[in-house]
Amino acid sequence: MDILENDVLEIGGQKFRSRFMIGTGRYPNPYIQQEAIKASESEILTFAIRRVNLEDPEEDAILQHLEGMSFTYLPNTSGAKNAEEAIRIARLAKASGISNWIKIEISVNEKTLLPDPVETLKATEVLANEGFVVLPYTSDDPVLCKRLEEAGAAAVMPGGAPIGTGLGILNPYHLQLIVEEANVPIIVDAGLGSASDVAQAMELGASGVLMNTPVAKAKDPVKMARAMKLAIDAGRLSYLAGRIPKKKYATASSVLEHISK
Repeated sequence: MDILENDVLEIGGQKFRSRFMIGTGRYPNPYIQQEAIKASESEILTFAIRRVNLEDPEEDAILQHLEGMSFTYLPNTSGAKNAEEAIRIARLAKASGISNWIKIEISVNEKTLLPDPVETLKATEVLANEGFVVLPYTSDDPVLCKRLEEAGAAAVMPGGAPIGTGLGILNPYHLQLIVEEANVPIIVDAGLGSASDVAQAMELGASGVLMNTPVAKAKDPVKMARAMKLAIDAGRLSYLAGRIPKKKYATASSVLEHISK
């Protein structure tokens, strides 16, 4: 029996058994990409709109290799420098029939790729009001994450560390605060590098994770996709089970009162 069988992730009125959102870029070739996606058991795929042929999405080089598989597509606005560009990209994706889901990704610093908080909030407000299912990528600022939820985000996606760094969760305290205050799913996006990073995010209460580079650039992307999937399940189970509290001094694991003196 799958102990997580009834533990579903709900975003924008849709329910998912998988809590793993996976990216489609940077794989060695389309075959490995497809096998890694299968191993991840992900139900949500993300890709940059700028990589898709919007005039004929069905024939696009990214999506055609996924034939026969059913997914919810989460296109992202990677490359946008401000809210206006992100909004235009989202509207193009919707008009082409790809999806009304959108991951807002607005970065102005090419060195860090950190998200622009002001422009991200603006784009979230506009697109949520237009009926998009909006998932903004943002920093791990608890106040900003709450503002994005209030602006209409269907889920909020704080980064554990800058995109592609693999540094793991730099501020677990903030992530825990974000989770505690949230009424929408919190998906950790960016900066994770290993299965232990993923398990930590889930143990802190994240609803899911989004990854691309840690899987696609691993020595064996298919095995890494599986490892990440298992880490998500392990971390989620640990969170639901409830860890013991940390304390300063030792406690014997055996009861000593009944030992004869």
